[in-house]
Amino acid sequence: MTRLMISENQTMVTEFFFSMFPDLHEGGLLFFIPLLFIYGFIITGNLMIFIVIQLDIALHTPMYFFISVLSFLEIWYTTTTIPKMLSNLVSEQKNISLAGCLLQMYFFHSLGITEGCVLTAMAIDRYIAICNPLRYPTIMTPKLCIQLTAGSCFCGFLLVLPEITWIATFPFCGSNQIQQIFCDFTPVLRLACTDTSLVVIVDAIHAVEILASFLVIALSYIRIIVVILRMPSVEGRHKAFSTCAAHLAVFLLFFGSVAVMYLRFSAIYSVFWDTANAVTFIVLAPFLNPLIYSLRNKDMKDAIERLFCSQKRAGGARR
Repeated sequence: MTRLMISENQTMVTEFFFSMFPDLHEGGLLFFIPLLFIYGFIITGNLMIFIVIQLDIALHTPMYFFISVLSFLEIWYTTTTIPKMLSNLVSEQKNISLAGCLLQMYFFHSLGITEGCVLTAMAIDRYIAICNPLRYPTIMTPKLCIQLTAGSCFCGFLLVLPEITWIATFPFCGSNQIQQIFCDFTPVLRLACTDTSLVVIVDAIHAVEILASFLVIALSYIRIIVVILRMPSVEGRHKAFSTCAAHLAVFLLFFGSVAVMYLRFSAIYSVFWDTANAVTFIVLAPFLNPLIYSLRNKDMKDAIERLFCSQKRAGGARR
């Protein structure tokens, strides 16, 4: 254990150890192989979606612009945690430095908040497209899409910074065993040997942010569903529902798991359920997103086919 002496009877922790990972000979490889496959699929799937949207002119619309941003964020969001999890499954030393732990917390939560803001922007986009279609081209301009994306990134990377900076000033001089699969606020704060009660204020602010995004998205989709149900054409209703179904599925998956994890208030979960919740939004939600946006989206499937067909034609011409 790496510690720095600060007094005769007290040491300051400079390194944490993850206690939730099994050793390699105790079944670590059984988790490593599927997790490696899932991570590879997440990176490949989201990268393919991002590239296809950038290359296919037919997909240069606000809706697909936000999907490409979300796919780009998902790549980095999962990269902040899963590679370290893979390393811990096959390594004898399941450790992380204090600085590395703080950086993991910062980027994980910053990217998560940014994704939540982008999902909010996507809900607003669908609301305008379905509830006010005549004004849609003049409202959702490329400039506004870029501004909403930049604002999402600004909010995500700025809001978490004060809390991480504050936690960095805490002394850690007791146990250094993190009972979670990644560095998160609650498991790390449990190890601080100082009063951390004021962090509740910051947690309340984050809860308000999550609830505000949730309400905006929920109200948008409620209004969208009401408008769709009033459409006289069955074909029109089906087409409108199909464009929103994927967004609604991602919204429920993302905010559902986040709400269970971070809107617990005074509820205390067992270590098992904390870990299960973490796996849901670290691994499961990012794994399902490429499937939702590609396999269940006709425009995306057509664009992917066009891309691969053009590659085959180009390869045949070179021969």
